Order: sequence, then structure tokens, then C-alpha cells
Amino acid sequence: MQGTLNEIDVRSILQLVELGQRTGELLVEAYSPAIAPNADTAPIKPADQPFWFVFFANGRIVYIADRHNNSLSRLRDYLRCYDAAAALDHLERPSPGAINAPEYGYLWLLMENRTLTPEQGRRIIQATIEEALFDLFNLRQGSFNFELGPALAPPLVALEVSPLCARALKQVQQWKQLHPHIFSPAQRPVLADKPRLRALLPPKSYGSLSRWADGQTTLRQLSRYLDRSLWAIAKGIYPYVQRGWIQLLDAATPEVRDRRPWEDEPAARIACIDDDRTISKSIEAMLTPYGYEIASFADPLAALPEVFRFEPDLLLCDIAMPHLDGYEFCAMLRSSSAFRQTPIIMLTGRDGFIDRVRARMAGATDYLTKPFGAHELLMLFEKHLPTVPHRRHLESTPPT
Repeated sequence: MQGTLNEIDVRSILQLVELGQRTGELLVEAYSPAIAPNADTAPIKPADQPFWFVFFANGRIVYIADRHNNSLSRLRDYLRCYDAAAALDHLERPSPGAINAPEYGYLWLLMENRTLTPEQGRRIIQATIEEALFDLFNLRQGSFNFELGPALAPPLVALEVSPLCARALKQVQQWKQLHPHIFSPAQRPVLADKPRLRALLPPKSYGSLSRWADGQTTLRQLSRYLDRSLWAIAKGIYPYVQRGWIQLLDAATPEVRDRRPWEDEPAARIACIDDDRTISKSIEAMLTPYGYEIASFADPLAALPEVFRFEPDLLLCDIAMPHLDGYEFCAMLRSSSAFRQTPIIMLTGRDGFIDRVRARMAGATDYLTKPFGAHELLMLFEKHLPTVPHRRHLESTPPT
């Protein structure tokens, strides 16, 4: 069994394996679509692309390994709450039953030498499985391949797929409620207003927060260190992130910024054409804090002359609209020399191959499936927008 995630989602794949009571390994690889003028170009698979191995025994999940599995960084994080991380350095390399699961072999050695109890081992395995499923359920582009084979041995847990999927989906839905302030487990909290936090929080809570919110520790690492769910960690700091008392750094942010992004690099003009006012308002809320100038239009016919006057640097265009659908709107813009090179991102609630082909044929630059968060939008902007000087900035610059 193999294919792409455009054809079937991860949850359905897992349920098929469960229904067939299969034993073996499921490989899921992530990738991004190639940037090319035609839709037939093969996807790009960078060397550092994420991937996961899901191990099954009779249709139940026994373990999930990820790309960083060989470095044992994930296991070290989980061992910290048991004061057992240092024990890894004194173990001989195990001979696990599967070449893709060295972490699993080390975990068994820790139980055999009684550094961990079997119950602690089971807790770690279940936590890693739920963590990996959260990532897999957020995956939009990828391929998969299931191969029958012997079960990973010796077994420690064998978890039913359906309850795991239900919990993972609930976590994903809860996580989306925190957008756009919190959007990635890789974000790193750092205290931005210590006096207010110290005055508001009990001394013990503030001490714990100041210890871990160091700008180096990710939200995911915090959940592992403290043996709490990622959702619980994120929800706990969310009110302070909203107020700006805690800032979240990501991989591209080396330090806390004292100024808004547009004070250093003015952002671009974005036109949003969508008959759903809720979507338009949501996009405005996501982008306005980053300095983007947004113009929203509900009627595509009425929007045409306004878009020419607004001169956007990028357009977001819904596909399903009355009077004029997104494909027609995009094609009309492309017929004008003013919009030959302007990035146009199609928005849709569907994620099918035919829709993507039609979008490309109409001249769309890229495609974004609803629902989406600020992080996904900003990643697309980084991909398709070079550094665009803000027009008001240019207008305020005196001629030389």
C-alpha cells in the first residue's frame, strides 16, 4: 500500500491498517510542492525532510520513530523528568528488532538495567506516539508506503488506532484555537515583561517559568521535560503571549525584537478576495500585526477595478465565489500586464489534484487549503514575496 497524502489522509491510512489487522512498518515522508510553471513537475524532497516510521502489530500501533530518532534527542528529553538522561551515555549500542528503531532498543536497555520501570517505559512510548500523531495530522503534503513485516520486538505497548486518532484530532483542533500567536511546537518562549509576570504569578510558578522560558527551550521540549501535553503547556502561557509579556521565538528569530517587524522591513500590500466575511476578517487579524496592508473584497466582479487601483503585491483569492469563481478571476488578472508577475494564492476548502491543476492552468502561483493559520500564510509570503518596500515608505522618502 503506497500513495500520496493528496489521495488519502493519514488518519484513513492508519484505520486501513487497523481494519486489516496488519503487522509491519508505515513510512510517511513530508515534502513541499515544486515551484514550477506546470503542475506535472515532481515534488521536491529535500535531504532534511521530515519522515516517520509507524510500527504496527496486528493493526495496533506499538511505536513511532521520527527523523531525529537516531540522535536520541527525543528520548533524552523524556528521560529528564525521571533524572535518567545521563544513563544513555553509559549504554552499549543495542540490537533492536528493526533497523529504524534504535531509540526503542535503548529504551529497553534502560528498563533491563532498572534505570526505568516498565510503567515509565510505557508512558514514554505512549507520549512519543501521541506526539508523532499530532505532527502527522498536521501534515498536508507527503507520500506513504506500508510494508508487511515482523512485529517490533519485544513489545511494550499495542495501542488501538481509533482512540489515538480521536485524541490527536482533538489536540490539532485545540491547537488551531491558539493561532496566530502560537503556531508551532518549535517556538521558544522567552520572558518579555518580567516585572508584570513576577507581580501576577505565585513565586513558585514564576520561578519555574523563568527557568524554562529561556528562549532556547521549545514548547515541545517543555511538554517532554514537565510530562505534560503540548496543549496544556501552550494553553497555560497563551494569555501572557497575547499580552506580549511572553514572546515566542521560532527557528528564524535569533532574539527578541523590541520593534514591530515593519519598523525595520516594511511589509507588503495584500488583496483578499473572498465572499466569506469571516475568512477575510480572520486573514486581516492574522496579518495586520505583522504590518501588512490588507484590502478585502467580497464580490469578485466589484473587486476587479478596486484591485487595479490598490496595486497589491500579492493576492489571496477564494475559488468558490458567486458571479465569478476564483479561476476566472485569476485568469482575468493574468490577461493584464499589470498582474503578469504578481503572486496569486488560491484559497479553497478542497485539497484535490484536479483543483490544483485548474488553479495552475488559470495562472495561480500557489494553493492553500482551509483552514489555515498565520504561520502557513507567512511561510507562503516568505516563499513568494521578495523584500517589498512599502509604498508609503517610498512616498515618504524625499527624492535625491
